[in-house]
Amino acid sequence: MPSIKSITKLINFYPPYIGAGISLKEVSDDFTKVVVQMKKRWYNTNAVGTHFGGSMYSMCDPFYMFILMENLGKDYIVWDKAASIKFKKPGLGTITASFEITKDNIAAIKNEVDIKGKGDYTFSTTINNEQGEIVAEVEKVVYVRNKKFIFPEK
Repeated sequence: MPSIKSITKLINFYPPYIGAGISLKEVSDDFTKVVVQMKKRWYNTNAVGTHFGGSMYSMCDPFYMFILMENLGKDYIVWDKAASIKFKKPGLGTITASFEITKDNIAAIKNEVDIKGKGDYTFSTTINNEQGEIVAEVEKVVYVRNKKFIFPEK
């Protein structure tokens, strides 16, 4: 199976993202940071002329999970568990969201999950407009489980 990092390189060709006008703009070499953007187009505009809220959330959906999956490796189960989005102002023009989990935070998550077996981890980001103003705040809860607690070695 290909790595999450290699799959992420193909995300600009993912039909729901193409349809929403979402594109991947940056991925750090160590896969701890991902930046995406969405340009306002006629096909991703809602009835009041701003970015469709579902597309704004969609641009934030998988990236914290992807960062953890790639950095923790195949011995861990990583799932999105919950999410919320709070709209702060109309989304106009090009909007951007950045997702980052530091190596130290990843190491702390790994250590805790190796001890406790599993855990829920909350991450927050903002969606910003071209002026740097916050358009929406997004919170994601990601579940992480060490597979050895499910499938112990014999």
